[in-house]
Amino acid sequence: MKTQKTILLVINPIAGGTDKKPIIKRFKTFVTENDYTAVVYETTGEDDQKAIDELVDRINPERIFISGGDGTIREVADVLKEKEVKIALLPSGSANGLAENLDLPEKLDEQLKIGLADHFMDLDTLDVNGHTCLHIADIGVNAQLIKNYEQSEIRGKFGYLLQAFPTLVNSKFPFRVALKVNGETLEKEGILVAIANANKFGTGANINPEGKMNDGKFEVLVFKNFSITEILKTFYGSKNLDPDFVEVICCTEVEIQTDEAIALQVDGEYLGEETRVKAQMNPNKINIAVPSGFKL
Repeated sequence: MKTQKTILLVINPIAGGTDKKPIIKRFKTFVTENDYTAVVYETTGEDDQKAIDELVDRINPERIFISGGDGTIREVADVLKEKEVKIALLPSGSANGLAENLDLPEKLDEQLKIGLADHFMDLDTLDVNGHTCLHIADIGVNAQLIKNYEQSEIRGKFGYLLQAFPTLVNSKFPFRVALKVNGETLEKEGILVAIANANKFGTGANINPEGKMNDGKFEVLVFKNFSITEILKTFYGSKNLDPDFVEVICCTEVEIQTDEAIALQVDGEYLGEETRVKAQMNPNKINIAVPSGFKL
């Protein structure tokens, strides 16, 4: 008798403020119809990584589907550092930055089909102050926006929009920053310094048009000022951003030092204020499902 392989779904029930029961129900049906055994783990916010680690060792899943925001994906990615397990995304967070960068469709059934297909990429991972980063970390105005968003009661992209104006009005930017990168120390001033493994924020703004998520490198982007024209260009996918607006440095390691503590976010999660941020390539890659026509 043939033993059925298992597909594990790790789902954050509170991500994005939406009901996850329909996702769980459709996942179980879809996986069963494709001759797999479905197992579901709902995160609780308490010892989830330990529980997921033990569950993966026990059931040895063929693949792991992840439903939640980028924080949930990072949790699972941390667990899988020493394990060779393919993952797939059913994004259900507020901004879903990694899913945006992978061009995943919005419909659940299409996401499930991609997850069970055989199109994968080896996604680079970074270490930022001891935290795994899969797409973008930054200090400055965007991290402050995420902090304000997390303290508000309105979720989704509309919630970010509501926080944008007061964040800009009340910000203490620009700030001075020293970058130790590629054997040099560079003194810069800006409103945001991004550490980008990918191209886009979850909002769709393409801040790093030339970046690739599997090339073993990342980009440090110093945004020097607030330009409406240049910001709009990021939303329309322009690859010609003004060098007076943003400076791009390609590297595998960087240390960022500021005179005063500045807000830091990693993959959409506010992590506090820091005067020192160190980022470097992580030797571990994540094998992740992508659409068949996906190109870097």
